Amino acid sequence: MADTGGIVGQIARIREKANALIERELRNRGIKGIVPAHGPVLAFLLQQNRPVPIRAVVESVRRVKSTVTVTVSTLERHGYLRKSPSETDARVVYVELTSKGRGLHEDFEEISRALRSKLYGDLSESARAQLVRQLDKIEKNLSE
Repeated sequence: MADTGGIVGQIARIREKANALIERELRNRGIKGIVPAHGPVLAFLLQQNRPVPIRAVVESVRRVKSTVTVTVSTLERHGYLRKSPSETDARVVYVELTSKGRGLHEDFEEISRALRSKLYGDLSESARAQLVRQLDKIEKNLSE
């Protein structure tokens, strides 16, 4: 039987290495003000063609609202997105990418491809699918 005692540590090391690759790619491309944790928010917003409520971002990236709020504020401060209040509901704030944010699309795709290539290496498609299923199961187990 495989030694699974260090799986959390192994996942943490994988994340550190993935983040280092992303940071290196961002630095090499001269992209400032973005860190790997911003990726899910940017990915979601790059798929949108209109302003969306912050609540939709929270639901999509599956992070707590306070984390998304900090990310949105950082991205806004660096000019990648803008916030706007709802005209009908004072509790709702919309976010959308600026032209600077939209300009990240190609770099974002290239960095994502580089990460996936390095991450999966020579794993077959079926091995990749099995790995994702197993990680989904582990995540679900921890959510219960």
